[in-house]
Amino acid sequence: MKSGGKFSRKDFLKTVMLGVLMLPFLQYCGKKVKSLLLKITGTNHVLGHKLWAKDFPQFSEVIHIKYLVVGGGISGLSACRFFSQHGENDYLLLEMEDHLGGNSSNGQNSFSKFPLGAHYLPLPNKENTEIIDFLAEFGICQGTEENGEPVLDEYQMTFPQQERLFYKNSWQNDIVPQKGISAEVQQELDRFFKMMDGFRQKKDIHGNYWFAIPVHDSSREDEVLALEKMLFKDWLQEYDFKSEELLWLLDYSCRDDYGLGIDYVSAWAGIHYFAGRKNNWSKKYKDQVFTWPEGNAKLTHYLSKYTKDKILTKNLVFDIEINDKVEVLSFDNVQKKTRKIIADKVLLATPQFVNERIFKNRKASPFHYVPWLLTTITLKNDFGGDEELAWDNVIYGSSGLGYIFDQHQNISQVIGEKVITYYKSFSTNDCKKARKKLYSMKESELKNLVLEDLKKAHPLIEDFILEMQFHKIGHAMIAPVLDQIFGEHTKAAKEPIEGKVFFAHSDLSGISIFEEAFYQGIRTAQQMF
Repeated sequence: MKSGGKFSRKDFLKTVMLGVLMLPFLQYCGKKVKSLLLKITGTNHVLGHKLWAKDFPQFSEVIHIKYLVVGGGISGLSACRFFSQHGENDYLLLEMEDHLGGNSSNGQNSFSKFPLGAHYLPLPNKENTEIIDFLAEFGICQGTEENGEPVLDEYQMTFPQQERLFYKNSWQNDIVPQKGISAEVQQELDRFFKMMDGFRQKKDIHGNYWFAIPVHDSSREDEVLALEKMLFKDWLQEYDFKSEELLWLLDYSCRDDYGLGIDYVSAWAGIHYFAGRKNNWSKKYKDQVFTWPEGNAKLTHYLSKYTKDKILTKNLVFDIEINDKVEVLSFDNVQKKTRKIIADKVLLATPQFVNERIFKNRKASPFHYVPWLLTTITLKNDFGGDEELAWDNVIYGSSGLGYIFDQHQNISQVIGEKVITYYKSFSTNDCKKARKKLYSMKESELKNLVLEDLKKAHPLIEDFILEMQFHKIGHAMIAPVLDQIFGEHTKAAKEPIEGKVFFAHSDLSGISIFEEAFYQGIRTAQQMF
């Protein structure tokens, strides 16, 4: 839309200066075509597995601190932000990796930044005031109009085309199957989404949404809790949802957000995917999401300012004892030495499978962590021909989750190599077995796995590939299987120990999304403060 003779965002994106385009084009023409390169990266599971052996040197240094935060994912960073903003500066963050962010991390090559995990943030519900405040601080929300509509930075939202689906041998806009579907399938789709609209607004007698973000604020009525004790596929069958197209869409959606499909997640989680987000903050932008070439690492980099001079990376916490204060032993993998950190209170912003190894007598919890494979692919500039790549590109019937065009959000788009990131979760009833298999797979096996999937939509893609980088995440995300979110084992895992050790991580929400991790950090830091 034009206003006052000024270009809109869409006009600007279509108007790219010829001089900006020509220089990289000429540079590209002078290059020799590179041979296909394959490489593997991943989380530091080798260091993490040292928790099993605990063969560490005696401590040679002692640090005294008021608050210690263990884990530099979004929960830990959010807690540090809370401390800083409330005038508390006596805190320290320990992180096992050499970078912050956890699943909100990124990589970069000569042509683009790219995500190594979560790659977007949906618009929050109007009730999520803490996140809205954060978006204002970050610069995305720039004010509010008289009618209550937020003023948002459009350059940090998905540019057109947002998403497309390869269905019946061609691409269509949107990921809901549309082309050539029968009247019966359309009626079933309409019936399902009408039910989800009802669930989106449904509240209990106390005024609590049945399905809320964060999930902690959801209703605890018996009728709601019963949905967590049945599989989503069984709930769908009970309501006579059976079309191939709808079941594929729902399975894809659950794998995309939870790692596991409709055969494994609870009905509560399946419905929450559609009903948890209320689309009530902005009428103008309700279908948009915030995203960047590096994905949610953009948010990580901003939050990292709260850890300046208050962080030790490549440090693995392996033992905690509670006396008058909390005594924490941490191995520095750079200096190859152990430190004892004595803190008044400790926040473990680490997953539960890690906490079980740190505490001597902590009961193992039946949490399911889904392994993921991310593959960043650098392609020749003519990949796709005249076809415009969308931000999100999904293949109907695929075992993967499609791919993101990482340069889609670049304002100064130039001719040159294209970079995409392909996502695959291993939806299975045996995540441990899938994790072992993923860790054992070599470059050639991973290449075949990814290309077999992508060739369904791009039969000649291999002719365009210059480089493939495989990123393995063995414990990528918690899966909301039966009784995961409101179960007794989750409640027990959340309980502080002696008012001195506290727990915050998205796996305690049962859903691995940015908002849950963000709230876990804030609300647990409030408890400690």
